[in-house]
Amino acid sequence: MKHLRISCLALVLTFAMGAASQGQQAAGAPAANPPQAQQAAPTIAAVVDREVNMYEKLIVDAAEAMPQDKYDFTPASLNLPGSTYKDVRTFAQLIKHTATVNYGMWTALAGEPMPENIKGTNGPDELKTKAQIVQFVKDSFALGHRAVRTLTAANVVEPVPFRNSTSPRLFLATFAVIHCANEYGQMVEYMRMNGVVPPASR
Repeated sequence: MKHLRISCLALVLTFAMGAASQGQQAAGAPAANPPQAQQAAPTIAAVVDREVNMYEKLIVDAAEAMPQDKYDFTPASLNLPGSTYKDVRTFAQLIKHTATVNYGMWTALAGEPMPENIKGTNGPDELKTKAQIVQFVKDSFALGHRAVRTLTAANVVEPVPFRNSTSPRLFLATFAVIHCANEYGQMVEYMRMNGVVPPASR
């Protein structure tokens, strides 16, 4: 009987100590770290839009860095021995051509009409000043953001009308970015030929 009373007393003390310990944790001890909030899974639209952002910055910065009086520059004016720069685009035409291709691809993707004043591959002839041309290319990228946000996992390879045929949505979204990369490389050379360090290289 004596042993039974001692065992019961020990059991009561164990519960009491446990309760006191829990009370201390509730009063002052830090709680366990809450589970990390799950990050949203990346979407196709977000990934492609990131690429559009990257080349928008490169090209707009280049267009803004080139002085107005160099917008009509072509390497042909340097008369480099053995060169074949005859009939290449001016810097202004490079910018307008880039924007024009952007419009061609991204209007098809967005389901929007092509601007009526775009007739040829070098954009509207009436755009002459640096400010007008910079705005033209900025507007083309604004369209690009709208267009690529229409991409989903379900429609990414869906064909849409393009020129006289059809093309998958993802091709239209990404080919415009690839074309921007090509044109940007030429812009860099034009700037360096005129003593302008491209902003991305500064």
